[in-house]
Amino acid sequence: MLELTRHGPVYVLTMRSGENRFNRRFVDALNGALEEVERSSGPAALVTVGEDKFYSNGLDLDWLTGEGSSQGPEFIAAFMAVLGRVLALPIPTVAAMNGHAFAGGAMLALAHDFRVMRGDRGFFCLPEVDIGLPFSAGMAALIQCKLEVIVCRDLMLTGRRVGGMEAAALHVVDEAAAAEQVLARAIARAEELASKERTTYGAIKRGMYADAIRLLAGNGA
Repeated sequence: MLELTRHGPVYVLTMRSGENRFNRRFVDALNGALEEVERSSGPAALVTVGEDKFYSNGLDLDWLTGEGSSQGPEFIAAFMAVLGRVLALPIPTVAAMNGHAFAGGAMLALAHDFRVMRGDRGFFCLPEVDIGLPFSAGMAALIQCKLEVIVCRDLMLTGRRVGGMEAAALHVVDEAAAAEQVLARAIARAEELASKERTTYGAIKRGMYADAIRLLAGNGA
């Protein structure tokens, strides 16, 4: 489901579950990988990447309305908590967006410090307005702390899809790259920052994103 490898100081977390949709097993595995990275010492950074045409397509709605139906509120809280964990991770993080990043997958990408997206194919999309799933306060705070106000309004209220080149122009991502260069560019960005001192780096992030971190942890409306 997830594979954690290391390239020098950079941990690369490859999501290998097809569309990489979030269900209980996936969130538990993601937390386990984050715990391993956090336990490490010395210079470190984290890159996440998917496979084929998907970075992550968001919540596993089939699981959530079937096998996981009894876990609804508890699971959504766990999902928001893992977003908050990535947002506050005390090492540099880069999302290597190899393909589609929809809904919760788009939020996972936004929780990273930086984003590199494939330029020729794949979309970033927040489709909640079209699928009848309002953003929680924590989700909205995450999106709003990473995107410009007008971009937030347009993407959250229209649900439209943006490709890599447009996403870079809108500052949704930091860079659009050729498909074969996405992971390499993300690793290079991460490696440049891997020597940042963790306590300071984490404290700065917690200060920058304090409201979103608090809300994603369930400490607020």
